[in-house]
Amino acid sequence: MVMMAKGRRMGWIGWTVTVLLLLAAALFAGWRYAHAAGAVGLLDLADRTVGGTDGTQIAATGLRYGPVPAQRLDIVAPSTPGPHPVLIFVHGGSWNSGRPEDYHFVGRTFARAGYVVVLPGYRLGPDGVYPHMLEDAAMAVAWTAQNIARFGGDPDKVVLMGHSAGAHTVAMLGLERQWLGRQGLPDHFVKGVVGLSGPYDFYPFTSDSARQAFGHVADPKLTQPITFARGDAPPMLLLTGDADTTVKPRNSKVLAKALTERGGRAELVILPGVDHAGPVLKLAQPFARDTSVSAPVQAFLGSLQQSSAPVQAAAE
Repeated sequence: MVMMAKGRRMGWIGWTVTVLLLLAAALFAGWRYAHAAGAVGLLDLADRTVGGTDGTQIAATGLRYGPVPAQRLDIVAPSTPGPHPVLIFVHGGSWNSGRPEDYHFVGRTFARAGYVVVLPGYRLGPDGVYPHMLEDAAMAVAWTAQNIARFGGDPDKVVLMGHSAGAHTVAMLGLERQWLGRQGLPDHFVKGVVGLSGPYDFYPFTSDSARQAFGHVADPKLTQPITFARGDAPPMLLLTGDADTTVKPRNSKVLAKALTERGGRAELVILPGVDHAGPVLKLAQPFARDTSVSAPVQAFLGSLQQSSAPVQAAAE
C-alpha cells in the first residue's frame, strides 16, 4: 500500500508538471501569435493572470503629452510612496504597430523593482515616418520631466528603455542631442539608455518597414544611431539574442564598440538561443522566472542610481 501511495503521488506530480509544461508551451505559442499579429495585449493578459498586480498600480492611462491622438501615455508605478526613479519604455512594432496599454507588463515588472514606468505611444504607419517617432518620444520625455513628480517619480532620475523600433528611438534620443535639446532639456538629463533587440546600424534598408519609415531621408546616415556615437553619451546597456534574425546582433555589437572606443560606457549582453522577441518576452510572467534579461537590466539601473548619489549629495 505504501508503494501504491508513493506511485500515486509520483503520478500526480508527473501530471502536474506535464500540465504546467503544456501551459507554458501554450502561453509561449500565444505570445508568438500575438507578436506576429500585433496583439501583444494577450501577453499582458497572461502576465496579469499569472503574476498579478501586487505592489503596483496603474497611475494613469491615456494621458495626452501632445495634440496628436497618438501622443498619449500610460504610467505604472509602485504602490508605495515616492519619489522613485523613472523608466520610460518605448515599445517596438516596426514603426507601424503597438500600443502603450499592451505593455503594462513591462511597467509592472519594473514598478515592483521600485521604478515609475512611463509608457508613451507615438505616431505609427504612414504618420510614423522619420523624424516623427523621435519628435514624439522627445515630447514624452519633456512631459515626464515636467509632470512625473505628481505620480511619485523623481524627474532627476530618468532612464530610457526600448525594444526593437523603440530601442532605435531611445538610442537616438540618447545620442543625438538635438531631439531633447529642442524640448529644452539639458544635456545629460537622461541618466542611461537600455536597448533590447535594437537596430542601430541598419542602412541600407532591407525591410519594407524600414524603407517606409526612413527611405525618404536624403542622407540615410542621419537616421542611424551609430552615426552619433560619442564618448559623453549616457551610459548604455545593449541587450540582444544571438538567434535574432529580424535585427541582427551585430547592431548591438558595433554600437557598443563605437561607444567604448570613444570613451563612453556601453555594456553588451548577448543571450544565447534568444530571438528578436525573446528579451521583451522574458519581462512577462511566467517567462520572467528566467532572469537573463531582468537581472542585467536591474543591475545596470542600480549602478546608475549609485553613480548619481555622490553628485546629488554634493549638490545638496
